[in-house]
Amino acid sequence: MTQPAGVAPPTAAFFATIGFAALAICGFGFTSLLTDTDAIAAPGLGQGAGIVAMLLAASAFAGTEFGAVRRARYAAAAWVMVATVAAYLAGIVLGGVVTGADAALAVSAAGEFALSWYTIVLAVTAGAAAWAGIALRRTRARRPEWPWEHEDDEE
Repeated sequence: MTQPAGVAPPTAAFFATIGFAALAICGFGFTSLLTDTDAIAAPGLGQGAGIVAMLLAASAFAGTEFGAVRRARYAAAAWVMVATVAAYLAGIVLGGVVTGADAALAVSAAGEFALSWYTIVLAVTAGAAAWAGIALRRTRARRPEWPWEHEDDEE
């Protein structure tokens, strides 16, 4: 019997990206609850910066995760993590400027975010989701079968 091919790279990257976004948003919520702070606590910046930052981070995660899943090496999860955090920080600045905030305020908000617990949460969720996507690709599992479904067993 031949080995199963595993999950296709686009499918594994898609599921990992959805998992990353869900984990990051949940992690930000719990971090905000536990620390009694806002993820982006700059007055006058608005919600647009956070929305743009998460969209940019998810896009960066998806792009780098697809490459990591195709190569199927666990060390690539570190690069996915770094790219995702960098994209989120750039997204704070871009989102702040696009929504009409002062560029200096947007840059300072990104710097404040970079030194907060939220960056650790973002990095851990990106690394864990990237590792899970790579593991999904490397796995050679098959669907479960009943004993009578085995074609190669001749009694």
